Amino acid sequence: MSAGEDGVYFRMRFFFFFFLVVLCLLDSNISTSHGCFVEERTALMDIGSSLTRSNGTVPPSWGRGDGDDDCCLWERVKCSNITGRVSHLYFSNLYDSLEVLNAHGDSFWRFNTTVFSSFPELQFLDLSSIYPSSLNIDGLVGLKLPKLQHLNLSYNWLQESILADLGELVSLEVLDASSNAMSGVVPTAVLKNLTNLKELNLSANGFSGSLPGSLLELPHLDPSGSSLAGRTPINSSLEPVSLQVLNLNNNRMSGALPTERAFGYLRNLRELHLSSNNFTGNISTFLLSLPHIERLDLSGNTFEGPIPITPSSNLSLSLKGLRFSQNNLSGKLSFFWLRNLTKLEEINLSGNINLAVDVNIPGWAPPFQLKQLALSGCGLDKGIIAEPHFLRTQHHLQELDLSNNNLSGRMPNWLFTKEATLVNLNLGNNSLTGSLSPIWHPQTALQSIVISTNRITGKLPANFSAIFPSLSTLDLSDNNFHGEIPMSLCSIKHMKDLSLSNNNFSGKMPTCVFTDFLELWTLSASNNQLGGLVFGGMKKLSIGFAMHLQNNKFEGTLPRNLSGALVIMDLHDNSLSGELDTSFWNLSKLQVLDLSGNHITGSIPQKICSLASIEILDLSNNNLSGSIPRCASASLSSLNLYGNSLSGNISDDLFNTSNLMYLDMRHNKLTGNLNWLRHLDKIKTLSLGWNDFEGQITPNLCKLKCPRIIDFSHNKLSGSLPPCVGNISCESDTAAQNYSPLLLIYVIIEAYIIVHDPIDFTFATKGGQYTYGYNFFDLMSGIDLSGNMLSGEIPWELGNLSHIKSLNLSNNFFTGQIPASFANMSEIESLDLSHNELSGLIPWQLTKLSSLAVFSVAYNNLSGCIPNSGQFGTYGMDSYQGNSNLRSMSKGNICSPDSGAGDLPSEGRDSMADDPVLYAVSAASFVLAFWGTVAFLFFHPLGRRAILATRNLVFWCGH
Repeated sequence: MSAGEDGVYFRMRFFFFFFLVVLCLLDSNISTSHGCFVEERTALMDIGSSLTRSNGTVPPSWGRGDGDDDCCLWERVKCSNITGRVSHLYFSNLYDSLEVLNAHGDSFWRFNTTVFSSFPELQFLDLSSIYPSSLNIDGLVGLKLPKLQHLNLSYNWLQESILADLGELVSLEVLDASSNAMSGVVPTAVLKNLTNLKELNLSANGFSGSLPGSLLELPHLDPSGSSLAGRTPINSSLEPVSLQVLNLNNNRMSGALPTERAFGYLRNLRELHLSSNNFTGNISTFLLSLPHIERLDLSGNTFEGPIPITPSSNLSLSLKGLRFSQNNLSGKLSFFWLRNLTKLEEINLSGNINLAVDVNIPGWAPPFQLKQLALSGCGLDKGIIAEPHFLRTQHHLQELDLSNNNLSGRMPNWLFTKEATLVNLNLGNNSLTGSLSPIWHPQTALQSIVISTNRITGKLPANFSAIFPSLSTLDLSDNNFHGEIPMSLCSIKHMKDLSLSNNNFSGKMPTCVFTDFLELWTLSASNNQLGGLVFGGMKKLSIGFAMHLQNNKFEGTLPRNLSGALVIMDLHDNSLSGELDTSFWNLSKLQVLDLSGNHITGSIPQKICSLASIEILDLSNNNLSGSIPRCASASLSSLNLYGNSLSGNISDDLFNTSNLMYLDMRHNKLTGNLNWLRHLDKIKTLSLGWNDFEGQITPNLCKLKCPRIIDFSHNKLSGSLPPCVGNISCESDTAAQNYSPLLLIYVIIEAYIIVHDPIDFTFATKGGQYTYGYNFFDLMSGIDLSGNMLSGEIPWELGNLSHIKSLNLSNNFFTGQIPASFANMSEIESLDLSHNELSGLIPWQLTKLSSLAVFSVAYNNLSGCIPNSGQFGTYGMDSYQGNSNLRSMSKGNICSPDSGAGDLPSEGRDSMADDPVLYAVSAASFVLAFWGTVAFLFFHPLGRRAILATRNLVFWCGH
């Protein structure tokens, strides 16, 4: 062997020896934990111990003690195939706070957040949905993970200060901090150190101010669902930035979009989402011509004018999705003008009533296959269903929404082909006829059918579940379906929302509907002819949120051991009978119970006080008797006992309910005084009329905070009226409410009640009974003390009630003059002082009351001239009859001695003025106001945003 060969041999032996040493060193580290590094396994065991100490549940595979200690094989852990170190940790929902709270009454995961520094090769860390935990207190201070690329902190109710702890994560590429409680301006300074950041998700927080232009240099930016305001940032640079996806949905941004030159730096955009803001002006042509644009979402703004697409438009061939819904767009759009967009998958033009959409072009086969098509509430070609040239060319449709178009023709059962891919179908609020048969092919992909508010008739197919086995939403309401509800409906295992209301269904409701739908969220079968034993005699209900069975023929007695997870149960106007026994009810989540309009007898059970979550209880118009049980309820906000035979003395401690806002006990036999009113701090409607209450109206009434309705009519109240009644004020509560998930849940429940279970209250005004909807107190404010034995002078302080719209003091024994201060009641619409012992003149100052539609001072001892200016020129003489010394004005505004008001026919003490024209106008005004409010909730971007956000939160919390 030569010297050169000796040198090569020596070097080979040295490297081989070195390799063996390194291998041994590596093996000494790895083998001690059988494939898992000791320090990483120890860190995971520490995390498991912290879960145990916090009453959480450790994943079953962690440290099972069966000889398999390799943490790389544990649940929620992934290791690198190269280094053997932990690279991914999936801790989303690792700590189930609701489960712990229910089991132990307290929940908080306490752990050392720096424990994650024990994983030096960690690239992916998911800490989403572990609220509440040490993240909320300690943040991530001192966290050193030099190779971390993906961090998920979403759904933790975190403050913005946690972002300051991320500065040392120099390799971070994706940061998801969505659905937290961050606020203030977006903290760009703390994000500057994250030089490798490519994707930033700050959605569903509370950030305000303008959008920082520096963030537009990120490839993917999502600050949607916050409170960002101002205009879209403008970059002076002519060079395009790397931004590809920009999501600004659900903010408060406004103004017109920048010009093509000012917006030119966004030439790399693939997706632009600007929905549910306040942008105005026209849609710019260049947005549709951006070279890489794939999805453009401008829905839910106030854009106007035409969509800038013409037969000669140079549209980007990359376009896949166009969303322009809920704007004020007009003009015409023909689908033929989209003929070059071969990649087009989605078109949403809903809610543009002045936009003419031409869909049907006979003989034309589009080059694209849509997956989503939404044309609800457009100026749509009415023949799209009757002559479906276009729809028959679309074979990949998953979502089709043609609702709110007054379309005619028969139910398009031809959509349900063997090859159909439909997932969601909405044809509601049209004029379709026909039936749901025949349908020859099972629709296994279809999850939602909404065909409400049409004229579809016939029976439901007996094999309904075989045709639609995958439904989660079925809405057949407001049609002409008849016959029995098929038993096969219960075989649809994933049904969540079932609405059969306002049809002509008859017979017995299948018992399985109440017990077999394990995922059912709402059941609505109101206003039909359904009968049989209530709940089919079942006691354990599977419905998870709301059940509406009102206006049917259900009979029998409610089970005494009823159980379930219901939040809303509405059985009003059925034929229920027997006594109400809630002794063994297990309905801990029940918040709304409406049993009004039945034939329930006996007394109100004391055990009803055990419904700890009850907010709205309506037992009105039954045959209940006996006394009202004493309950201490912090949740009860509405109690309606109208129209029963309840009796007994109402004492001071009966209503220990700090949140009661609505109380109606009219038309019973209740006795006692009104000293207990002082406990009703938050009362808005207080209706005690037609009972046997006696004694004086004490100053306790004046301590109530802005009651909108006070009805003490037809009792035995006596004495004078306290002057302080005129000082009842309605100052707004400016105290900030705590922003929390519970508040959002409360909001969604209240919104749901307004739409599905509107609670009405009646009030005598303008000479008749008027009905007002729940939460519409701003439409009515009134005091009715008529039909009592009140005496003395009417306090002039009542004139301070500037917000009041109706005041009825008739059929009492008031004396003295009509206070001129009544002229200060600027919103008064109805004033009834008839059947008293008032004297003197009618104050001329009352002629300034421009809203006063109904006025009566009949059967008093008034004298002088009847004013004839202002509204007083519209009242008939029946408003003044029974006053022999009153005189009307003749020509020249001179009192005529021969025109007395006392010579008119007498009609007794209980007569009331009645003006049907006035009532019609007033009722029309109320209807317009009601639907205006509903329209705001469901069609205005802000209204939709609040409802959608809270609905999602309730769904998330409930699952």
